[in-house]
Amino acid sequence: MVFLTEILGAEVVDVRQRRVGRVRDLAVRVQQPYPVVTGLATSRRLDTVIPWSAVRTIAGREIALRATRETVERYGAATDDVWLARDILDKQVVDLDGRRVVRVNDLQLTESAGSMLLVGADIGIRGILRRLGVEGLGKAIVRLFGRELPMVLVAWNVVDPLERPAGGGAGVSDSLRLRISGARIAKLHPADIADIVEDLGSKERSAVFESLSGEIAADTLEEMELADQVSVIEHMDVERASQILEEMPPDEVADILAEIPEDRAQEILRLMETEEASEVQGLLAYREDTAGGLMTTEFVAVADSLTAQECIDELRRLEPDAESIYYVFVVDSAQHLQGVLSLRDLIVAPPDRPIREIMIRDVVTVRPDASVEEVAAVLSKYNLLALPVVDEEDRLQGIVTVDDALDEVLPDSVKRKLPKVF
Repeated sequence: MVFLTEILGAEVVDVRQRRVGRVRDLAVRVQQPYPVVTGLATSRRLDTVIPWSAVRTIAGREIALRATRETVERYGAATDDVWLARDILDKQVVDLDGRRVVRVNDLQLTESAGSMLLVGADIGIRGILRRLGVEGLGKAIVRLFGRELPMVLVAWNVVDPLERPAGGGAGVSDSLRLRISGARIAKLHPADIADIVEDLGSKERSAVFESLSGEIAADTLEEMELADQVSVIEHMDVERASQILEEMPPDEVADILAEIPEDRAQEILRLMETEEASEVQGLLAYREDTAGGLMTTEFVAVADSLTAQECIDELRRLEPDAESIYYVFVVDSAQHLQGVLSLRDLIVAPPDRPIREIMIRDVVTVRPDASVEEVAAVLSKYNLLALPVVDEEDRLQGIVTVDDALDEVLPDSVKRKLPKVF
């Protein structure tokens, strides 16, 4: 087992122990599960490569070749070569097991069946100390306190590897990007995927979202902070953006579109399904600091003419999300709010009993122009999970959920300390 920084700078000698140069970098061919070293470069320009098959032994800070320096084979660097020091060292990679983005401080290599394989990334302090040449000193100092300096390694087979985009060439390391394995990353929880992409740049974020299905991409976007959501949508193709936003609650879509340039927002809306786009357009008409700006149109409402059994059948047909079924609202044919149903009362009621007889008629409501503070006060006073928003004729327009209200009124310092329970 050897580390890249132990090889970099090592003296290369030929079969007669004559100096050939010093190792400037190692080239690898990306393959699964472990990339294989194909050669070494002794020139800082990385323009020529000595094939790894020409290496006889590695001993300390010396690499011995099988041939003389006059006969050793060399070839021009390939455009698709990935250089360990130039392209991977100090770069960020995705650790799928740890569900995080990590910085590569050193690279672990091992010999296997005559080949040198890249098997791990050192992401700990020892990798940094090793590069500075003071790893031994660091270990000695830590031992004075009865501790050991830990080795923090990530196996390369759980790291998403790097690839060069089409058209890339040698010397364009800035063009390298993370190759996100959609099948692997999609198995993570959307909250874990969100944690990963929030630590990436805009290009890498785009690569992640391109690899995800629309539903998983939407769930991931919902887990992100608004500023990061906006960044993702701004750097995404409008057609793909519209497909993802269609899968999200309309109130969250409205929040995102309100933060991006109006012409791009309108272009996205034109590509969305008519019904979803109409709901979002309606929400965008309200000020952000009002009940209308906070509310969502994802709520459950049933006709007041139904019986208990018919209402249950309707709920089965609608298949509402758990988040949207805080309450079941009862409306007439013109969408005027008539009452609210307790799920418990609905379940225990005789099947043929009209829901008008079991609903709660005295429903607390607010108008769309009610302030955020007023909404929060009403939710707190009546211990509600959701507050219906009605217009001047008592037509149900939407609901404000308690988590959305708290998100607006609590200071950021407090919100960061709270568990995400909704």
